[in-house]
Amino acid sequence: MKKPASNDQMPERRASGDPTVAIAFGGGGARGLAHIHVIRALDEMGIRPVAISGASIGAIMGAAMSSGMSGDDIKEYALGMLTSRADVLARIWRLRPASLSDMVDRGFRIGQFDVQRIVQNFMPETIPHDFAALGIPLSVIATDYYGHHETVFAEGELWSALAASAAIPALFRPVRRDGRIFIDGGIFNPLPYDHILGKADIVVGIDVVGTPRGDPRRVPKPIDSLYGTSQLMMRSILKLKLKLQPPDVFIQPPVSDYRVMDFLKAKQIIGATAPVQDEVKRKLESAMEAVAKETA
Repeated sequence: MKKPASNDQMPERRASGDPTVAIAFGGGGARGLAHIHVIRALDEMGIRPVAISGASIGAIMGAAMSSGMSGDDIKEYALGMLTSRADVLARIWRLRPASLSDMVDRGFRIGQFDVQRIVQNFMPETIPHDFAALGIPLSVIATDYYGHHETVFAEGELWSALAASAAIPALFRPVRRDGRIFIDGGIFNPLPYDHILGKADIVVGIDVVGTPRGDPRRVPKPIDSLYGTSQLMMRSILKLKLKLQPPDVFIQPPVSDYRVMDFLKAKQIIGATAPVQDEVKRKLESAMEAVAKETA
């Protein structure tokens, strides 16, 4: 069951009288391309969420939706941006550390790219630079590295918040904002639906963490072991959250066959997760019927 909302948090019904919906998009790198089908399902149902939260790739998808992009818009942009391997690699190469001193910087930046520059070069121009310009309230989750806790960004400069939320350790350089150092929001909160509880009649959570896959007879490569360990850690966090208080609608797209940085497999990921669109519509329709009965 959802946590009861206080009087000042009680969800308001839409003018149509239909139940309101809030949605949380989880982190998972390239696996988060599956979120596109969720947004397309909401578009087809004519549902505009009253609140959105997101971590990592989920924060970026949430920002795109909140800025007014449709699921089809996001799909077209993603495929156009990520289809050409040469194009993507050229963009990333241009964003490599500028000097040897940047690469070694006391050992903290070895092999890491500046995620803020990645965001600036790959983000759709339709996404504004400030939270205030978004059409739907958005909560972006990042992890305060030295503060040992999650931080929720909901106002001020948007793009740096998205970069902080997407700063995957060992791949992207941590982000400095407001005098603090931030890394991937999924580390502390892989699916931040808890930040939208009580803000709508129906809370939806989309989990794209996945699980490590491979031949159980073989030792994984070091990089696969690193990111697989991160997946297992996030699975453990999410399992506990779901036990304590699940969202009204919980969706797990079939993404475990893909790695966190498989963005060049955008077409395959989007194709393989297409059935999620109908699943979202079925589960949402059922949840809306249940709310209607409760309030009849």
